Amino acid sequence: MKDIQIAIIGLGYVGLPLARLFGTKYPVVGFDINQARVAELMTGHDSTLEVEDNVLQAVLKQHPNLEKGLYCTNQLKDIADCNYYIVTVPTPVDRTNRPILTPLYKASETVGQVLKKGDTVIYESTVYPGVTEEECVPVLEKVSGLKYNEDFFAGYSPERINPGDKEHTVEKILKVTSGSTPEVGKKVDELYASVITAGTHLAPTIKVAEAAKVIENSQRDINIAFVNELAKIFNLMEIDTHSVLEAAGTKWNFLPFKPGLVGGHCIGVDPYYLAQKAQEFGYHPEIILAGRRMNDTMGKYVASEVVKLMVQNDIKVKGARILILGITFKENCPDVRNTKAIDVITNLQSYGAKITTHDPWASPEEVANEYGIPITKNLPNEKFDAVVLTVAHKEFLQLRFRELLNGNGVLYDVKSIIQEQVDSRL
Repeated sequence: MKDIQIAIIGLGYVGLPLARLFGTKYPVVGFDINQARVAELMTGHDSTLEVEDNVLQAVLKQHPNLEKGLYCTNQLKDIADCNYYIVTVPTPVDRTNRPILTPLYKASETVGQVLKKGDTVIYESTVYPGVTEEECVPVLEKVSGLKYNEDFFAGYSPERINPGDKEHTVEKILKVTSGSTPEVGKKVDELYASVITAGTHLAPTIKVAEAAKVIENSQRDINIAFVNELAKIFNLMEIDTHSVLEAAGTKWNFLPFKPGLVGGHCIGVDPYYLAQKAQEFGYHPEIILAGRRMNDTMGKYVASEVVKLMVQNDIKVKGARILILGITFKENCPDVRNTKAIDVITNLQSYGAKITTHDPWASPEEVANEYGIPITKNLPNEKFDAVVLTVAHKEFLQLRFRELLNGNGVLYDVKSIIQEQVDSRL
């Protein structure tokens, strides 16, 4: 494992923790096209909060010529001497839920400009089976002029980052690895095994590793869709869903999934990648897409339930003041990508309600740019006709919710965390 120099392409929620980890043992150059992001990281601060400042500062170096450590840059020349390139850019979907591979294409073009004989390019971005070798490798070949599996090699090791999770950090999550040849697969596996304390699993092919990643989140998505459907049924029957799941969970093999809003960059997106590829082979994936339809409609369902409760309490919905607690896609994390809390907000706005959104974790600037709505980081000192808890941030756990409501106001707990009596909960 001598003479290894690593470039991490993309310094977001996935790339930065990985770059920091590899930087504890190897010379690592983190590359990102966002100059502001690079400048922030070089001051020793990570606004995504995935890497604590003292941990980042301990590995950070101020120049690219280093024995080990991490240097961040947006300059292509700084990654030219690397021999392992690890791509960690996002893979979103468009408005019609079709995969967007543009970030992968752009990243491959960037790497292709500096690719040399003997180099290895490893992709971590979530994709459908075949993307690495059928979409990315041709770009590398075209830009570099080199031949795949003769002049350069490829690998795939799917990211398993869980944003906001300080227990299951990157080194503590077992890593699936793969390579374009058996020999390269072993080298890729050895590279990750040298820093991943949880161990590695070498898949036989790149396509197997790609498929393994995309089904991880598809499986979780389907299970959450099932309990979301149960929640709708039990609400009609006036049975508390949380109590039902708690009782069923006493059986040793019952899977402990909970209902809720399914957003983020993985669970709410990855199933569409697999569905898209399946349809190219002439197969219509019924269960996968049914799960997606269920989960994608939960924001509208929550809004309709809130409105129903308000009407039952003789509260005029048009012009009503409603407080939304949480805009991020999950608790204790500033990540607002593909958050489904926005679906609750827009649907309530369609009834003419006046919405105030409070989130102590989210960036108001990022929310404004992404969704065009204002948020407040401070809890408003006023009363509302309805309060909807959409995200279980730790700051919300001790709130006196009744003090936020008008006399007959409605409290709706999407996450089933409120201990006091509520009007409705999933």
